[in-house]
Formats: sequence, structure tokens, C-alpha cells
Amino acid sequence: MAMNLRLRPEAAEALRAEAERTGLSQQEILRRAVDEHLGLGPRTKPRALPEWVIPPTETYRRIEPFLTLPPGMTVLEFNDRQEDRV
Repeated sequence: MAMNLRLRPEAAEALRAEAERTGLSQQEILRRAVDEHLGLGPRTKPRALPEWVIPPTETYRRIEPFLTLPPGMTVLEFNDRQEDRV
């Protein structure tokens, strides 16, 4: 099946770089990615995590914020406070 695919500029650049790095065509990289995503081809072995990464024990949990900004203050304003600068 032929199709057109519009990628974000960052994704297009990453695809070009991966094709150059591996010597595979961009089409082949995308075919493999689609096959793997859909479970149609051999799955690649997951990358090993660095030692300093602690794997999660739960799949997902909602995080409740522990800091509430004063009414009318934005995160940008909060981060740009002059009195906290050294």
C-alpha cells in the first residue's frame, strides 16, 4: 500500500539521521517501526536501563500537586522572581 506521511520537522530530521546512521532507507525504518508497533514482526530487545534509573513499580498513578500558586500568578512569573536569584 502506498501512502503519504507528513512528519513533524523534528521527526523528519530524526528519521533522516537514523537512515544515515544505519544505512537503511527511511521507508525500511518506518516499515519496521509500524510492524513492531502492530506486533507483526520480530520485536527488538528493549534497551537496558542505566544503573541510575529506578524502574517504576506501578504503571501509572495520578500525582497531586503539592504547591499551589497564589491567585493570578503564572508559572512564568513564579520562575522569574528576582528575589530568589543569586
